[in-house]
Amino acid sequence: MSRIVVGLSGGVDSAVTAWLLKQQGHEVVGVFMKNWEADDLEDDCPIAQDFRDVLAIAEVLDIEVSLVNFSREYQERVFAYFLAEYQAGRTPNPDVLCNAEIKFKAFLDHAISLGAEHLATGHYARLEGETPNRRLLKAVDGNKDQSYFLYRLNQTQIARALFPLGGLPKPQVRELARKAGLPVAEKKDSTGICFIGERPFREFLQRYLPTQPGDMVTPEGKVMGRHQGLMYHTLGQRKGLGIGGVKDVEAGETGGEPWFAAGKHLERNELIVVQGHDHPLLLSSSLRADQLSWIGPPPLAGHRYGAKTRYRQQDAACVVESIDTEELVLRFEQAQWAVTPGQSVVLYDGDVCLGGGVIAAAEQM
Repeated sequence: MSRIVVGLSGGVDSAVTAWLLKQQGHEVVGVFMKNWEADDLEDDCPIAQDFRDVLAIAEVLDIEVSLVNFSREYQERVFAYFLAEYQAGRTPNPDVLCNAEIKFKAFLDHAISLGAEHLATGHYARLEGETPNRRLLKAVDGNKDQSYFLYRLNQTQIARALFPLGGLPKPQVRELARKAGLPVAEKKDSTGICFIGERPFREFLQRYLPTQPGDMVTPEGKVMGRHQGLMYHTLGQRKGLGIGGVKDVEAGETGGEPWFAAGKHLERNELIVVQGHDHPLLLSSSLRADQLSWIGPPPLAGHRYGAKTRYRQQDAACVVESIDTEELVLRFEQAQWAVTPGQSVVLYDGDVCLGGGVIAAAEQM
């Protein structure tokens, strides 16, 4: 049997991952990964409590456990990118970068240094085949599938990765935790990014980026209100605009339909707002992506695939119009809502995750 390092987060998914592997007879070593220093004493990101939960899990499973600190690597490889993207008016997805640069690079190197053959995590995804043709597949539980966040992994990384939960539905995972007597069986799933936690997102960003108020305007240029900073808004956003129910009769809007963020003029520091969920400026027929990363062979121009432009989205049928090493252009068979620069577009061939890239621009209808 193998020596396997399990990334224990203090949650039920990674705890059951460790339990399953030990049940299979593997030598399991638990490691708690710490990526953030600034808020150790705050309730928003309870690192200390999570580590106490990890120690309790390790005691029940009778496995050794340690803590490794990747705060410096996280600041340099993930958080700096996160801030730069917001400053540029885009909406990044740091979880994608964290998986590729921290969990399956810095952390994987650490696991190998401990003599491990594999690094296992509680991600809901599946792996199939052998290197150099190993494939990443969606999880059996479509509601929990996390292949979207793993699309930047390469063959070297997935050769060492294990995702034991990929074939299990989440309710069964909790039931296994109860059966094993794990102390986190009923622990609430974490949400959001750890360094942000449950605190207001705007409050967090204000610590690192200067506030730059500006106008909220219609596509025709009519001022509808003020924003406190373009970085606080993403395409498709409804809450937090402060103009709900306002009618712009001059621009042709009628009724009490809600307003949405639909674009940004960085040079003028203006947030474009429109009324109605299905406004044409919120619908995109195609997109262009860069920073491409493919798990295996890249998709082919002229071929039909499924695409996700956000986590939990249903696969949207699309055709790759052009592709090279730097850029991908695809067209959707049906227009997609609020395709957001800075987010990732991930391509699928059925259940197989091919990889993807970062959305650079979207073409409205």
